[in-house]
Amino acid sequence: MAKLDKNFLWGGALAANQFEGGYDQGGKGLSVHDVMTAGEHGKAREITETIEDDKFYPNHDGIDFYNRYKEDIALFGEMGLKCLRTSIAWTRIFPNGDEAEPNEEGLQFYDNIIDELLKYNIEPVLTLSHFEMPLHLAREYGGFRNRKVVDYFVRFAETVFNRYKDKVKYWMTFNEINNQMDTSNPIFLWTNSGVTLAKDEDPEEVLYQVAHNELIASALAVSKGKEINPDFIIGNMISHVPIYPYSCNPNDIMEAEIANRLRFFFPDVQVRGYYPGYALKMFEKNGYDIKWQEGDDEILKNGTVEYIAFSYYMSTVVKHDEVTSVEDNVVNGGLPNSVKNPYIKESQWGWAIDPVGLRYTLNVLYNRYQLPLFIVENGFGTTDEFKEDGTIDDQERIDYLREHIKASIQAVDEDGVDLMGYTPWGIIDIVSFTTGEMKKRYGLIHVDRDNEGNGTLKRTKKNSFYWFNNVIKTNGEEL
Repeated sequence: MAKLDKNFLWGGALAANQFEGGYDQGGKGLSVHDVMTAGEHGKAREITETIEDDKFYPNHDGIDFYNRYKEDIALFGEMGLKCLRTSIAWTRIFPNGDEAEPNEEGLQFYDNIIDELLKYNIEPVLTLSHFEMPLHLAREYGGFRNRKVVDYFVRFAETVFNRYKDKVKYWMTFNEINNQMDTSNPIFLWTNSGVTLAKDEDPEEVLYQVAHNELIASALAVSKGKEINPDFIIGNMISHVPIYPYSCNPNDIMEAEIANRLRFFFPDVQVRGYYPGYALKMFEKNGYDIKWQEGDDEILKNGTVEYIAFSYYMSTVVKHDEVTSVEDNVVNGGLPNSVKNPYIKESQWGWAIDPVGLRYTLNVLYNRYQLPLFIVENGFGTTDEFKEDGTIDDQERIDYLREHIKASIQAVDEDGVDLMGYTPWGIIDIVSFTTGEMKKRYGLIHVDRDNEGNGTLKRTKKNSFYWFNNVIKTNGEEL
């Protein structure tokens, strides 16, 4: 008996803002990502007020999928993908976000994309908002600080649900909705919610007000989607970096338990339909005044998600008596009291490589929520080198993916986890979210483009392309 269901969704994952390009084509408006400059490892991306002529904005061109989608989707078909997880750029549909009528050219573009995917029997899995809020909504309304933006998001969701109701089955509302819990990094509140902080504001209080509005927006979108097509399967999408206690010291155990609330707050509400006790107690103790409207309780209760999609790249460790300053380079994915895990290796970018952590995550999420799970991001960012014969031997990437797929199959076969699919991140090389770089590559298809935007954009299959094709063909039996 096969360990994975015959309908298991093997695929790839992308985000419109990182690969589409065409930022000023087809009537598209500016998004929050279109004013983010290139950075590099150790140097943050800058958020500019407008587009400045002397700065480089790598997301403007991405990898030019906008003009090359037929070529790329043909490669996805050749790889054997059963699904493609991507996003609909909000600003292609409503360029400013607050228009009364959508942009037909943008809607037609996604009709073309979806039809091309279906031609190759690739199921579209669409995220409504993947860090692509219209810049106008961020600048003029304050992003999701403002309850009006909830209405604009729901109008956008309703528009695309209606347009693609007979073509698309799987949806997600907000990408990595919980990564903005890290208020020490302003990029997260900006990209998730279009929010910037004033100097005298309490970042945490602002976060939870923004979170409430976004949770309402997600629940309303779920309810509207099910009304439009009851056969839609609509999930959330969270970032999950499991937090381990450093030791069996009860204080370390409790430290990890409390820290993990940063991971669970959003899915706790999206799955259960109400706020958890730990959040309400924290609001009370801190004197936070989170603005609710009459009927919000019912909205949350009626708009719960049907599956949990998540990204998994690494794990982290906390020690109750450790204090690490930002200047000391907090462990990636970690917290101010994070320490390195002595039992696992790291990538060249300092990311923990922990396949067992993926099995652990699958167990924790499934046991907590009892909903189907979907691994929609998992991948290995590294540099690629061409060999003399023109091939790219990315064995390190293959090894990473193999071990994480093995761990996922163990969770299904030995632990009884209900797993829908697996879509490695960056199925084709794209612009990095955190740094705007191209040299940190995740793809199984190489794109000739460098950090400065130079290159022919030629696509080249890496060795991992052929390996993953066989994994899909054998439904994970041959790794």
